[in-house]
Amino acid sequence: MSLYLVQKLFYHLNVDPKVRSRFQKDAEALCAEYRLAPEEIATIKEADLAALYRMGVHPLLLRPFATLKGIGMADYRRALAGADKERR
Repeated sequence: MSLYLVQKLFYHLNVDPKVRSRFQKDAEALCAEYRLAPEEIATIKEADLAALYRMGVHPLLLRPFATLKGIGMADYRRALAGADKERR
């Protein structure tokens, strides 16, 4: 797993409309360009916020990703709260 590469992808999704467009068209191909592991790609495609948070993805990178995936603030908070409890 490469937390750095996952966060780099999320950063680019947040700041670059072209990357966002490519992600929406073919997320798997874009993720492969970032040399992400199959498990990371699956977690991203599933938008498993809790797993991404447990993986170490920073919440400031996760929130815009959640919005991109159509996940509302209440569900975002619930996912991170649940993941935080699991970490303890």
